[in-house]
Amino acid sequence: MHWTPRRERYRAVLSGDSCVHPGSVFDPVSARIAEELGFEVGMFAGSIASFTVLGAPDLIVLTLTEFAAQAYRINRAGGLPLMVDADHGYGNALNVMRTVQELETAGVAALTIEDTELPRRFGEAKPGLIPLEEGVGKMRAALAAREDNALCIIGRTSAPSLTGIEDAIARARAYEAAGVDGLFIAGGLTREQLDALSGALRIPILLGGVPADLLDKPYLASRRVRVALQGHQPFAAAVQAVYATLKALREGTPPGKLEGVAPPALMRRVLREAEYNAWTGDFLGA
Repeated sequence: MHWTPRRERYRAVLSGDSCVHPGSVFDPVSARIAEELGFEVGMFAGSIASFTVLGAPDLIVLTLTEFAAQAYRINRAGGLPLMVDADHGYGNALNVMRTVQELETAGVAALTIEDTELPRRFGEAKPGLIPLEEGVGKMRAALAAREDNALCIIGRTSAPSLTGIEDAIARARAYEAAGVDGLFIAGGLTREQLDALSGALRIPILLGGVPADLLDKPYLASRRVRVALQGHQPFAAAVQAVYATLKALREGTPPGKLEGVAPPALMRRVLREAEYNAWTGDFLGA
């Protein structure tokens, strides 16, 4: 498959002058729904990958192979530009290079590499950050491993909430100088901190865990924020729907009286039944 066009659409978002909220997706059908509803980009988070693939909390026990395989399943199902959370690159700078190679092959449009010390060390009360020099090395390694220049490499840090705004700005500037295409800020962030970061950088900013008082698109756009996550509620909503449906069936509700079930027309659309019927007629003679 040809992945470059969707990567170019993602780059157009970063180079634009507005802020978008990505659709949080976790499998092929959820990505098709997000694409149908008009989301400019999709987001496949590391936490959601752990939930979906392993049924486990986000404790960095998912492997690169598992993550890349699910990203590929999402990408081959449609044309939504997909950004992914590649955590710490699954190891050191050499592991980061392998991560970029695998995720580029899997068709992602953008990936984030963070400077958090992962997995968490023994006895550590809260996550720490790797040294700045090591973080720069990871960014440089990611850029060196990229073969399709349309793929976006995004530096990621939680420094504002962990070590303070001065360290955050130092890291952001160093990653920008290394050549990353944008900077993703995870964790809590105040308006004052965002103003300071925006004033210190020239590259686009992406936000995760955005406080409610910052979810103002015109303000965010004025601070060069191009992508702002709203959370990952679709997966939780899917869990609730499956739980409620199975519970109702277990308790004796007839299938025909279940609530919240997708109607046949929607199922046919998201499964692309019309396309498969056409292919059946064209190639199987049926």
